[in-house]
Amino acid sequence: MLDSSLEVTVGNGVTFRFAVSNGTGGPVELTFRDGCRADFAVRREDDGDGEDEEVWRWSEGRSVTRETGHARLEPGEEAVFEESWPDPEPGDYTAEATLRVAEHDVRAETPFSV
Repeated sequence: MLDSSLEVTVGNGVTFRFAVSNGTGGPVELTFRDGCRADFAVRREDDGDGEDEEVWRWSEGRSVTRETGHARLEPGEEAVFEESWPDPEPGDYTAEATLRVAEHDVRAETPFSV
């Protein structure tokens, strides 16, 4: 089982730290779908219409190689991915991080305010 956590730091912009760790007793093989190992998205909290609105995604508009990659996480080993959102508007948000691998659905989310 892969465990994940997402930390958000608000300061000069917003920084995201997505940690994925191997909580199993054996190694875990990962196959990345493309050159983007992890992606980060931010949704603005529901304004009463029943749906959150995505306002920022790290990968949006970026060129990402189509080359797949592989990694191996040993028991207890952790992989960390960090990105930042440079110019957020004040408000209440939810951040979501996703590990872009074929074998597992690994994601974490957390609310934050700017």
